[in-house]
Amino acid sequence: MILSRTSNPIFGKKTFEQAYTQNYDDQMTLNGTINKTALVILFLFASANFVWQYFFNSFDPTNSGLAVNGITKFIAIGGIGGFITAIIATFSPRKSGILTPIYAIFEGMFLGALSAMFEARYPGLVIKAVALTFAVFLSMLFVYRQGIIKVTGKFRRGMLSAISGLLLVYLVSWIAGMFGANVSYLHGGGTFGLIFSLIVTGISAFSLLLDFDFIERNAAAGAPKYMEWYSVFGLLVSLVWLYVNILRLLSIFTGRD
Repeated sequence: MILSRTSNPIFGKKTFEQAYTQNYDDQMTLNGTINKTALVILFLFASANFVWQYFFNSFDPTNSGLAVNGITKFIAIGGIGGFITAIIATFSPRKSGILTPIYAIFEGMFLGALSAMFEARYPGLVIKAVALTFAVFLSMLFVYRQGIIKVTGKFRRGMLSAISGLLLVYLVSWIAGMFGANVSYLHGGGTFGLIFSLIVTGISAFSLLLDFDFIERNAAAGAPKYMEWYSVFGLLVSLVWLYVNILRLLSIFTGRD
């Protein structure tokens, strides 16, 4: 029986329905999921640190274009590799024990390169973004554990509608851009871009509540052990999304000073 729904597309209904179709001796636990989350974050940080060191070891303030050109390959490899791995993992939860660390490494490359480029332009920005990301994560976890915000059916439907609307905005702006329409106001540093970034960051933060609820409920219901890795994968997707949004939001504030 599926106990709840989530806005995270990784945690789809069919995934857990398939997981409960057989009997398993080893079952998913919260402690197991937490331990695997810590391990995967270490993979991500190690990969990001490698790219970060590569960038700043070759960074020349008098010729920053050379370093930027050299690091864009990591953005491409990490972004494309992470996307392909995510697609495969989404439809192959049983293989998530292998795919989740691979996804973390790819995303580490992507985030390391992206962060280095932002840091070169706004010194001190990245450490603030990392600290704020973990602060938001822990705050959302505290809010969830204390029941300050109840994850009800109405809350889930509201978040699902918000994320669907956000995806629609991205799709329409992408199509409009292909036909030459100017949509820079949506992602720029103007007032509208700032408001939009605040909204997106808020949605990504509150979506963590749904992920916590979904993981806890299905662990209590006895999902199979491999779903720990799959749950970590979904949670990592949310954290990456949150960090990128916070990084962009801080860059807008910094650029407006």
